[in-house]
Amino acid sequence: MTDTVLIVDDDPVQRRLLDAMLKRFGYDVATAENGEAALTLLGAPEGERFNAVVLDLNMPGLDGMGVLAALRERGSELPVIVQTANGSIETVVTAMRAGAVDFVVKPVGAERLQVSLRNALKLGALEHELRHIKRRASNTLGFRDLATKSPDMARVVRLAERAAKSNIPILIEGESGVGKEVLARAIQGSSDRKGKPFVTVNCGAIPHNLVESILFGHEKGAFTGATERHLGKFVEANGGTLFLDEVGELPLDAQVKLLRAIQEGEVDPVGGKKSVRVDIRLISATNKSLLDQVKRGEFREDLYYRLNVFPITLPPLRQRREDIVDLARGFLARFAAEEGRKLTGFTAEAAALVTGYDWPGNVRQLENAVFRAVVLADGPELDITEFPQIAAQMDGYEVRIPPAPAPLARIDQGEPPPRIIQMPVRDPNALDMVAGSDMRKLDDLEREIITFALAHYRGHMSEVSRKLGIGRSTLYRKLKDYGLIESESNGDETDAA
Repeated sequence: MTDTVLIVDDDPVQRRLLDAMLKRFGYDVATAENGEAALTLLGAPEGERFNAVVLDLNMPGLDGMGVLAALRERGSELPVIVQTANGSIETVVTAMRAGAVDFVVKPVGAERLQVSLRNALKLGALEHELRHIKRRASNTLGFRDLATKSPDMARVVRLAERAAKSNIPILIEGESGVGKEVLARAIQGSSDRKGKPFVTVNCGAIPHNLVESILFGHEKGAFTGATERHLGKFVEANGGTLFLDEVGELPLDAQVKLLRAIQEGEVDPVGGKKSVRVDIRLISATNKSLLDQVKRGEFREDLYYRLNVFPITLPPLRQRREDIVDLARGFLARFAAEEGRKLTGFTAEAAALVTGYDWPGNVRQLENAVFRAVVLADGPELDITEFPQIAAQMDGYEVRIPPAPAPLARIDQGEPPPRIIQMPVRDPNALDMVAGSDMRKLDDLEREIITFALAHYRGHMSEVSRKLGIGRSTLYRKLKDYGLIESESNGDETDAA
């Protein structure tokens, strides 16, 4: 999915120039001739398709500063690059304080604008991920954090927004990995229980003999091994939300007690003498058809109707391909920050690859694939060579380890040759001679060689100097020059070179 950039400029010549420039970079482009038109576009339902804005500051009517102020009032997190003919420091500072992420002076060069857009998109993805993590931790995740360009997903969000306004029990259905828990958290974060406890129970991971104790709690000494009193998940969620994930995995005897707890609003701890009142919002989730389980006698019909009051079905990732690149960019920003990697995004081929794949494991599989790609990456962008397992499952690609010559096209069958993705087996001890498109400097290579030799020979200086063919005093001097030691200890020894 291609990123979409909105150009806001009152000068038609500038709009045409920027439009042609951005389309040459591979972006989809929309234009607005003034600030009012820009806010109308961004406020419309289709405004979610925009990934960045290039905004002129000096316009008649509502100028660029006014647009930035309006976006801030709306709580918009869209990255904005401002441009003007006046490049004074005061103007730059004012624009940045108003919410711009970068500043360019007219006429902007193609390379400068491309770098600015890449950085803005990367920064926007990272900030989105950080906000997502913080709001998830504080139980304040909202529907704004589920920004989507997919019509199917937009309908889901509209349904969930209605459900969030009441205390109605919700059943979220969908394949494994589609994000059922994230939707449940957004429902809580948009309700009057925002910030209250959100307690998750994976019903499929609870041993059958401990279901009642984990859900409803137990008293000390209630059974063998009950050395402490345990409140139970219902009580822990009191005042907030209880999320029962994979609820169809509960055993039938536990389903009876769950039904009573939902009906009566109270639980009976194992070994307890009286019931405990609880006030919870119940959200359940399943990756199976509970109705089919009811027909097979695996799930109680009365409990099914108690849980399935407001059903919401999450579409799989293959049915909302519009969101794949945005999700992948968010994962890339997070993992690159965690791993200390300087990665700017995806190449056009990699973006097309991940968008075209069906992702049977949905969002969870995409997240893990991007994590692996970040670890494998050698260049500034993720390329198709970082996704060999995905390419191997798609038509038109052939992954080869080690490299082999590409086959001739099967012209007689009218089939194009597959795209060959060479995956050489790389020696982890090999020294990279090239960084990006340029040769690495001799000093950098020498520093890396010395660092490797120190680790390989476990710090034995005599062995290191002998194997490298330099004297000990020369070795110590280079260690100091490269910042590998703080002082030239033993630096007065005789140079044996």
